[in-house]
Amino acid sequence: MTTNGKMEYTGSNYKGDYKNGRMEGTGTYDFPTETRYEGELKDGMFHGKGTLFFPNGSKYVATWEEGSALEGKYTFSDGLPYEEENWEYCDGYDRRFYTETCNGLKPAGLSQLTNRIPPRDIPEGCYDCGDGFYNPKSRVVVDYNHKFLRNADDDEHSWIIKKCRKGWDEYVGYKKGKTSA
Repeated sequence: MTTNGKMEYTGSNYKGDYKNGRMEGTGTYDFPTETRYEGELKDGMFHGKGTLFFPNGSKYVATWEEGSALEGKYTFSDGLPYEEENWEYCDGYDRRFYTETCNGLKPAGLSQLTNRIPPRDIPEGCYDCGDGFYNPKSRVVVDYNHKFLRNADDDEHSWIIKKCRKGWDEYVGYKKGKTSA
């Protein structure tokens, strides 16, 4: 029996097979977080082969048993497969972005600033911290749609200021008229 059911209390949605009133067979389960599971289910749980699709475009393909993943493979939104062993992407020896690894380096003057092409436009006075924009004055991180994510603590604030891309240009180095002591 295949039906479409809205889970009123959880904000989820399921479209697929049922057995004895429970999700069983194959189906698609939409979480309220915009994550989606497509695959096999048994007794209301992920069971068999199935894939979790995340809102950022990444996915996790796995073999499930009673709701737990036995083994699986995570792939980032840009197509980079995560390797638990022998991970060579963006390590201490090779700092290239995945798109540079696949497509080669850009010519001088067109250096790649992020793995995303083109890079996101960062609001003036903010930083791109990887999952959204950070405003150091308000110490708030918002997602890329400008929805509140979290308040940054002192450690995250320091890390973002030191490591993340800024939404403005800064001139560094020699400035005419300046002398060093």
